[in-house]
Amino acid sequence: MIYIKDEEFIRGNCPMTKEEVRILSVAKMELREEDRVLDIGAGTGSISIQMSKICRDGSVIAVERDKEAIEVLYKNKEKFQADNLEIIEGEALEAESKIEGSFDGIFIGGSGGNIEEIIKKYSLKLKKGRKIVLNFITIDNLYKAMNTLRQLEFEVECTQVSISKTKGKSYMLFANNPIFILSGRK
Repeated sequence: MIYIKDEEFIRGNCPMTKEEVRILSVAKMELREEDRVLDIGAGTGSISIQMSKICRDGSVIAVERDKEAIEVLYKNKEKFQADNLEIIEGEALEAESKIEGSFDGIFIGGSGGNIEEIIKKYSLKLKKGRKIVLNFITIDNLYKAMNTLRQLEFEVECTQVSISKTKGKSYMLFANNPIFILSGRK
């Protein structure tokens, strides 16, 4: 699978999971071509689109509440011809009742401050032996999520990633925010 570069995505003013973090996060999910996966807090859709290309014989459901991000998400879906991607507009906890069936993988990129409740509700939709992967910038949310997954008896692993890239003629390094990639196997 060829991974999609940041500059290929339509962005707008919405935050996006950066390329290196996206690649690692999706790899942690251990996806197969036929998998059915879920992206909570999909934003611009960079994770959703990448998963739709990996799970080409499966399907992806993306949940997003921000109107501007939803607009960009639809544009990226069209640009990348992600026909196996369904977009559900709304807040994650409210949208949960509209989402039926079980999933081979769940990615949570945004929680709107409800991380513990989102994990508890959506973990019920995850198949046994499969993984939920979450990205965090803040230690507080990381702790809440890690603690919730442990309470639910998931096997938990956390990776902290710091990415710096060169810019300009002198190739000076500029750092992105460190990101925590949390994964839990049910």
